[in-house]
Amino acid sequence: MKPTYFYLLILGLVFSFSCSTEDDTTPNDPEPETIYFPPINSDTWETKSISDLNWNEDQLQPLLDFLEEKNTKSFMILHDGKIVEEHYFNGHTNSTSWYWASAGKTLTTAVTGIAEDNDLLDIENKVSDYLGTGWTSAPLEKENLITSKNLLSMTSGLDDTLGDDVSSGNLQYVADAGSRWAYHNVYVKLQDIVAEASNSTWNDYFNTNLRNKIGMSGSWIDLAGLSVYFSDTRSMARFGLLTYANGKWEDDQIVSENYIAAATHTSQNVNLAYGYMWWLNGKPSYHLPQSQLEFPGALIPDAPNDMFAALGKNDQKIYVVPSKKLVIIRMGQAADDHNFALSNFDNELWIKINALIN
Repeated sequence: MKPTYFYLLILGLVFSFSCSTEDDTTPNDPEPETIYFPPINSDTWETKSISDLNWNEDQLQPLLDFLEEKNTKSFMILHDGKIVEEHYFNGHTNSTSWYWASAGKTLTTAVTGIAEDNDLLDIENKVSDYLGTGWTSAPLEKENLITSKNLLSMTSGLDDTLGDDVSSGNLQYVADAGSRWAYHNVYVKLQDIVAEASNSTWNDYFNTNLRNKIGMSGSWIDLAGLSVYFSDTRSMARFGLLTYANGKWEDDQIVSENYIAAATHTSQNVNLAYGYMWWLNGKPSYHLPQSQLEFPGALIPDAPNDMFAALGKNDQKIYVVPSKKLVIIRMGQAADDHNFALSNFDNELWIKINALIN
């Protein structure tokens, strides 16, 4: 073979490989045909044993002891949709309702995506297209910079130090939308946008287009102005499974794959560890709620790099790990002190999980 042809062959192979490499918004990569989905109108849920997976069975009890010590109410591990471990503590049962706290933000993410898939809204459009002007107290030209995507990515530029009240007088300008990341309850305006765009109520649209389609139970409850979701643990697991399956439930594409991919990858260039209200592991840096500081390193160092998570106050957790085919749920009281989304408990828990699954 002549040298020129050899070099061309090498260049062709390199180009072919680079074109097939995933970018930062490629859908996650579980094998859809292998995923088990529990029936919608049944308590039946297939199981898989620890021994089937060749996990370290002797590490299960230390994990459960740790969870109980850390004020856990319920804990589930799914592998490709099947239950490997389901455990309840302190009188909690598989029918007991508990709050999702900020882990429920991802429900709003999903329903916003459904509404966009249904051509009811466009997340690139400004919020005032749906809610009218004056929904904040920011100058009009600054208010009109804020899109639904800014609400999804926590980059509204509104003041996050004024509490949870999202009335217009409490939504004050700090920076241009997109230039500043700040964890803020203003995301709930997305629920108003969906209601307005669908000519429905948030609850009705949510129930019809998400909850009922995957067999969830539960409801939204207003707590001091906060819209908080309450459900049993299996309902939280169903939602985690839907997201693991790239928005699909059996043959029904409930949320588009492209939207789920965008939601579970970096959404802006300020907090690399944040998508559309999903927290992302394995990034070179991250920000935390109520802080403008950037911290180096991964969000949860001992968790898999491809993990993304819904994290709620007092350690409500949905962990999704495509590479290991896992969805993991934890509900309960705060493991240690009261906290916001992320806590030291996350990494401590993952050390215990790793001892089991590796």
